[in-house]
Amino acid sequence: MLAVPILIGFFTVAPLWVTWLVFDFLLGILAGMGTPLLRTAARAVMPFSETLGVWLLDSDFQKLVAVLLTLGTLYGIGVFASLVLGKKLLEIFEAILARLPLVQTIYGGTKRFLQSIRQPPAAGQRVVLICFPTPQMKAVGFVTKLMRDADSERELAAVYVPTSPNPTSGYIEIVPLDEVVQTDWSVEQAMSFIMSGGANAPEHVRFSHQPTDASEADAEHSSGQSTGASR
Repeated sequence: MLAVPILIGFFTVAPLWVTWLVFDFLLGILAGMGTPLLRTAARAVMPFSETLGVWLLDSDFQKLVAVLLTLGTLYGIGVFASLVLGKKLLEIFEAILARLPLVQTIYGGTKRFLQSIRQPPAAGQRVVLICFPTPQMKAVGFVTKLMRDADSERELAAVYVPTSPNPTSGYIEIVPLDEVVQTDWSVEQAMSFIMSGGANAPEHVRFSHQPTDASEADAEHSSGQSTGASR
């Protein structure tokens, strides 16, 4: 009889624990980015105020202030990058990086990937379903680029398939665009679906590929009739 309350308690605490782990991980990253600034500030103010210097070196206070400073710095960079002067300086900075092969590969690839996720694709929806890893199974993916087959001119889609529950790792698949199942999901809905292990799924999902327009459906119907007649 003790097992039932224990299981209820586990399933009650588990989502809170996972949420805390995610936030603790993100806070750790932000604090790590801002900690050097705090240590420098602590050394600077120590001769004038030992108490303030000690506070700045306290781990809990350091994490809180580091997060605030990091977020403030990122906000300032975002505002500056949206200005004309900021865009010019960013172009100069990227031109310098373009001369460093390894750095440019990492920086340029990361930037293109993030831009492809933020901006809608040229055709269709960003979030799609593709046959992966078998034809009978579907995986959620993000269309990152549209291409064409060099021989047949068939339109292809580069699709990033993230893993669950960590969407930062995954697979890159090249899929014919006419075999991609379009969805009406937003990027946020897809990420919630992936990170929750499918728990945050909608009630209805378009699993099968549908013809893009009525003409394709009529063409398939006519082809079936002609095949039957020839037999």
